[in-house]
Amino acid sequence: MNAFTPLPGAAAASAIALYAQPSANFDAKLRETVVTLLKAAATGPVTQASSLGAEDMVITHLINAHALPIEIFVLDTGALHAETLALLEQLKAQQATRPHAPLTVYQPSNEQVVQFVQREGADAMYRSIELRKACCGIRKMAPLARALAGKKAWVTGLRREQSGARADVPLVDRSEFESKGLLKYNPLADWSWGDIWHYIASRQVAYNPLHDQFYPSIGCAPCTRAVTLGEDFRAGRWWWEDEQAKECGLHVRDDAAPRPHPNPLPPAGEGASNLGAMSTAGLRGAPSTLLSPLPLAGEGQGEGAPSPAGGGLGWGPDSAPRQAAPHPRPLPKGARESESRAQGAEA
Repeated sequence: MNAFTPLPGAAAASAIALYAQPSANFDAKLRETVVTLLKAAATGPVTQASSLGAEDMVITHLINAHALPIEIFVLDTGALHAETLALLEQLKAQQATRPHAPLTVYQPSNEQVVQFVQREGADAMYRSIELRKACCGIRKMAPLARALAGKKAWVTGLRREQSGARADVPLVDRSEFESKGLLKYNPLADWSWGDIWHYIASRQVAYNPLHDQFYPSIGCAPCTRAVTLGEDFRAGRWWWEDEQAKECGLHVRDDAAPRPHPNPLPPAGEGASNLGAMSTAGLRGAPSTLLSPLPLAGEGQGEGAPSPAGGGLGWGPDSAPRQAAPHPRPLPKGARESESRAQGAEA
């Protein structure tokens, strides 16, 4: 689990090769992060929320490296990429040998998911923000409430660089303390994307191979696509929606107003130095999103939507592939139909 295995055929365009360039004050940031984690561990019952993304794998590595008594949980929404599920199995095996930081996987109610899909359809999230958030509520928010029950604090991989909505992320977020008695620790708040990948490369931290295919932010498969150079970190999440709506509810603060995105991907001077020199000839085996404005087919960014696999959770690795759609804001079929109807009504 601690050994880095590059994605076959994609080494020339790996996330490490592209982004692993630390900030000048990286060592100071790392010390601050460790201190923040120590404070979190001393708070009382505390747990790390892991999406299995690059940031969360760094935090888990730090928890293990310092043997901190911080539990870890993952929300298996029933709609994760196969690559994410494979990494989850590796993490389960790793944490089984680390009693200081046990891993718990939370899943949504199968009955609620099936009823939602039967009622609204498998592509409901594309038709309106309300339906998308309803899906997130079932698959993410309800399991999250169970994961945080009885806890005094939780640890996340939020960074200020990730989006405009997260530009003011503090190391310690007390916004939920009065209402829920919860503190939220964000030990990587000040880290750059280059810092993240420098840590992963130098410590040989395992990571999701989708990062090598230009997925900087990875969520559920139907709602995540690869990004193209210059796009924001979270441009591939719910890409058919307005920028200000792009949160599932896990990390929304009542006191935070939306802000413009601070940096596109990759941020200038933070791990982007290798990009300018890369030529098309040197990108054989790289994902097509680098060479073309089209998202990758079959990775949740295409036209239409697959039917629920076997009547189960509605999305998964066995779902039928979809066709690629135009970039940069491809609208799934259901969303386009809704938009056309709305435009016709306005006319």
